[in-house]
This record gives sequence, structure tokens and C-alpha cells, in this order.
Amino acid sequence: MKQKIVVILMNLGGPDSLAAVRPFLFNLFYDKAILNLPNPFRYLLARWISFSRNKKAKGIYSLIGGKSPILENTLVQAKRLKSALDGDLDIMVVPAMRYWRPRATNVLEAVKAFKPSKVVLLPLYPQFSTTTTKSSIEEWQKIAPQWQSKTVIECCYFNDPDFVKAHQELIRPILIEAKKHGAPRILFSAHGLPQKVVDGGDPYQKQIEGSVAAIMQDFDGTEFVICY
Repeated sequence: MKQKIVVILMNLGGPDSLAAVRPFLFNLFYDKAILNLPNPFRYLLARWISFSRNKKAKGIYSLIGGKSPILENTLVQAKRLKSALDGDLDIMVVPAMRYWRPRATNVLEAVKAFKPSKVVLLPLYPQFSTTTTKSSIEEWQKIAPQWQSKTVIECCYFNDPDFVKAHQELIRPILIEAKKHGAPRILFSAHGLPQKVVDGGDPYQKQIEGSVAAIMQDFDGTEFVICY
């Protein structure tokens, strides 16, 4: 009998319509990992930020089809991972978004129905941060305490050889083309964190730097910079 396993792909999430932009922003900024304030101050500030940024954010999302592509991309990843593992396991692969649908609470119902022997949490954040990876994992642990003894966490892979190789393979042909026009500079763009969070010991910035250093080993002499 095949082992029954659920793999939960954890990601940030994004609005699936323009109407979802404001509640998505509220969920984001109401997370204590993002704004570490006691209530009612965190609630009020999250309401104000989501209101004040709503119009500008809607304008940005309207330029890319009126929604975030993150769920669709994650569903493709889920389908391909299931296909790769299906032969040896009875497996279900599902996304769980932190700030918009499908949330962990939605996924919990599917897990209960599947009745797995193991639950694998796979955050799709290569670099660990208290504001992303930890926040997603803690949400699951809070709503699903009955599954803790059967839960395994796979984290993190900022310098995993396959992760590094994948980036190098994407960069290489573009870099070759760019060199025809002069000396290129590679910009590595990453989400920033408040300096207070970094100073508090969050490893995200160091792991970003570790990822970039590993990737650039294949491009010795090429100028690069990390920007947030």
C-alpha cells in the first residue's frame, strides 16, 4: 500500500481580482510578523495602509491583467510536483497562501478528507524570514495542532545546488547576449525588510547574499548588485 502524503506549497498569495486588492493588503499588514504592534493599533494601521495604498496598487495590478499570477503559477508547480512523485506515493499537492485564497484554513479541510499519514510543509520562499516562512508555518501550526505529530517542514534552500543551477541557466544566455552591447551589470532584486527586523536576527538578508554569491560563482568578473 502506497504511503499517503500531502505536500502543502506555502506562498505569499496575491489578489485574484481588483476587488481583492484592499482586503489582501489588509491581511498582509494585519499579520503581526509584518507589523509587530498590539491591537487595536495593528488593526487600525492595517486598515489605514490598505485604504491609502488601494488605488495605487489597483493601478499596478490592472497593468498585469487585474490580478496576481502567483496562484496560477503555484498550481502549475503543484501539478508538476504531483506528477513527479505519483508513481511511488499516493500524494496530494496543494497551495496554501498566507494572505489570500486559498488560505491554510481552506487547505485543512482537504487534508482532513485525504487522511494522509504525513503532511509536508514546503514553503516556496528559498530564503527564510520571520515575515514569510515562519509566518506561514505558524499559521498552519495554529489551525492544525492535530496534525503536528505527522508534519514535516522542508526549509530552506537558498544555496541548494539545484536552486543555484536553475538561476545560472536562466541568466547565462541573457548575459551572453548582453555582453554584445558592453559590460553588463546583473541586478538581483529581492523584497526588503525593515532594518529593525534584520537587526533582530532575521537571516533573510544574509541568505539572499548567500544565494547571490553562489549564483555568481559561475559568472566570475561580471558586475552585480543586490537591490531591495
